Amino acid sequence: MRFLKVFLPVFFLICGCTNSDRFDLLIRNGKIIDGSGSTAFTGDVGIRGDTIAAIGDLKGARGRTEIDAQGMVVAPGFINMLSWAVESLIEDGRSMSDICQGVTLEVLGEGDSWGPWSESMKQEMKASQGDIKYDIEWTTLGEYLEYLENRGVSSNIASFVGTATLRIHQVGYDDRPPTAAEMDSMKLLVRQAMEEGAIGVSSALEYIPASFASTEELTELCRVAAEYDGMYISHIRNEDDTFLEAMDDFLRIPHETGIRSEIYHLKQVGRTNWDKLDAAIAKIDSARAAGLHITADMYNYPASSTGLGILMPEWVQEGGFEKWVNRLKDPEVRKSVGPEIIKTIMRKQGSPDRVLVIGFNTDSLKYLQGKTLSEIASMRGKSPEETVMDLVIDDGSNVSAVFFSMSEDNLRKQIAQPWMSFGSDGKSMAPEGVFLKSATHPRAYGNFARLLGKYVRDEQVIPLEEAVRRLTTLPANNMKIEKRGALKEGYYADVVIFDPEKVQDHSTFKDPHQLSTGMSHVFVNGVQVLRDGEHTGATPGRVVRGPGYKDRQ
Repeated sequence: MRFLKVFLPVFFLICGCTNSDRFDLLIRNGKIIDGSGSTAFTGDVGIRGDTIAAIGDLKGARGRTEIDAQGMVVAPGFINMLSWAVESLIEDGRSMSDICQGVTLEVLGEGDSWGPWSESMKQEMKASQGDIKYDIEWTTLGEYLEYLENRGVSSNIASFVGTATLRIHQVGYDDRPPTAAEMDSMKLLVRQAMEEGAIGVSSALEYIPASFASTEELTELCRVAAEYDGMYISHIRNEDDTFLEAMDDFLRIPHETGIRSEIYHLKQVGRTNWDKLDAAIAKIDSARAAGLHITADMYNYPASSTGLGILMPEWVQEGGFEKWVNRLKDPEVRKSVGPEIIKTIMRKQGSPDRVLVIGFNTDSLKYLQGKTLSEIASMRGKSPEETVMDLVIDDGSNVSAVFFSMSEDNLRKQIAQPWMSFGSDGKSMAPEGVFLKSATHPRAYGNFARLLGKYVRDEQVIPLEEAVRRLTTLPANNMKIEKRGALKEGYYADVVIFDPEKVQDHSTFKDPHQLSTGMSHVFVNGVQVLRDGEHTGATPGRVVRGPGYKDRQ
């Protein structure tokens, strides 16, 4: 007996911890920012499998893998509320540009979603593919998300179902209301998407054919999503001269349905509209005070990016791309459209010098990437408005461009709002391979690092704890996704470790393909995807489904 009294304590000391104190991963001595907005504290995080098992003082514990995070921030993985990684993740599942910034969840589907697709839509999407080529092996949105997961992605993925996709599926590209039968079919498609795990319904109302949808039509679709506790998120109808009216139009839907609602990439386009931000904030605050769940997201740059079609009137684009191009070839149409294009440029950007062309599908035109519209027009001996029309015709696509039209001061004011989260509105890519064939907006490489470096550390617009809350818990709660977006015991182990003094974006408009730095380690579902700033190649990402999901297995 005396032997046992002496031997057993020594045995346990030699063997170390009990099973409850053993972790697959133990992060020690980190500055823990848990996503709640609370003050950071020094502590440890223990992870078993895909789950956060313990947080606090774990000095007596052991881990199969241990990381000393002294001097580093340990936080939940970041959520990209507006990602266009729909094709880039097919090409390269590593999600390099976002993983290197700590993004562990890509939220897809701004107005257009990669399902549900009809056979004709599949053929159209196949024909319109640019540098990234792929077979379309899915029909529904749920099938697309599962396709990505099965293919292998480093980040988790979620998606809204887009109202433009629903409209094309049933109505096509015509400017008319849906018939009663078409409306019923669109509602059924919303139900299917919600039950497959869609986060909610999205719209992008500055683009055809989404712009053809009435507010009443959108409201009816949102009523269906609301039955599944889904969310409505919208690129509102106008972001310049009728910006405030477009906000009123947006707010009608949550007023009538009670659905949680968010404005995509809140911005004020054109110098004459910059002073409207205070009124916009007041509208959101008033709606929130009245009990509506209204939020917004943004990217941290004073320039936007979209296709050149945004400069043209809707009527010339009605009916689909082929009809659009045929109209642009008509001399009489060009006489009418040209003045509208230059008028729009002058109103929004102020000059063709402030339109930077960045993306062509046709290899013979790629030498023009990175040049301004003025430069290209001069090279071609044409007016800027003629050049816009010709580029769309010549490339057979809605050529991508960057538009400099926003206020840096307004960016800071928006970042300071407690209901603001963040989205890149870009692809997640790598500075290699097929991605180098086209330029891009620097937000694809630097949006989140720019927030933490420029606006939090350098300019101190908001505290670091608040920035982490807006990158994690706020969007997770808005979308009502379970067990993500916070450092809590029992939550999935989406965890980032970074140096707040070194986190930095490097991508620029002239040289965009530059990865951000300062993010040391990233874990997705407990698996390390970034180690000492280098991607491990692991692809543990999963589909993250909304509250309406119904498992059909």
